Amino acid sequence: MILAAVFGVVIGLALGSLGAGGAVLAVPALVYGAGLPLRIAIPTSLAVVAVSSLGGLLPRARRVRVRWPIAAVFAVAGAPAAFGGTALGQLIPQRWLLLAFAALMAVVALRMLRSGEERGGACRTVEGGIDWRSCLPKSIGAGALVGVLTGLFGVGGGFVVVPALTTLLGVGPQAAVATSLVVVAANSTVGLIAHAGAVQLDYGLLGAFAGTALVVSVLAGTLTARLPARLVREWFARVVLTVAAGVALAAVFAPTALGG
Repeated sequence: MILAAVFGVVIGLALGSLGAGGAVLAVPALVYGAGLPLRIAIPTSLAVVAVSSLGGLLPRARRVRVRWPIAAVFAVAGAPAAFGGTALGQLIPQRWLLLAFAALMAVVALRMLRSGEERGGACRTVEGGIDWRSCLPKSIGAGALVGVLTGLFGVGGGFVVVPALTTLLGVGPQAAVATSLVVVAANSTVGLIAHAGAVQLDYGLLGAFAGTALVVSVLAGTLTARLPARLVREWFARVVLTVAAGVALAAVFAPTALGG
């Protein structure tokens, strides 16, 4: 339980301050730290991510405007895709699924190391709105990709949502984080529903993990304006990259650690 609480601190800090990335550590933490089989670790991760995302959103609700129409597009596109990702994950051997997950973690870490605060807004109009006629298909595609990743790997997909909101739709950094947290919470909930009934969760472990992540995400969301976001992002990216290497090595050389 103590180890689960420690992992919860890391996940809550990342989601609360960055709106992305924390979930990629949840699955390896549950598999290799808590000793859960991958098929149980994924829905457990989804529950933790859903709770901690809402925790990170709460302190932002009054000072940052969530872009609800954008969140709705991503969430609606991601919901059916999450069921598809869940079904796909049941067809892939756990060893190969973890290797793919390690590759995903590496991509997330490298994106974090390269990302900046600037925004492009390829879909922004002159008036400051969004050109949905040309960019709705792209937004739906990004939302569907997030849904597949959610169902397949048990991650919220904020590392896809935040860059899409800032570089494609021109949403400001703080609003992008808040909107991403809504999408992550919605997709994680749908992904959890997709896994419902297939496995029996360890609710004691889940409570310790999710409870700690919730508290830390609320605190991180409250203090986010004072935190050096770039420093947190770079530090977290290096942790993710290190864990990705460990997951890949363990999946190759110690597949029995995956459990049943």
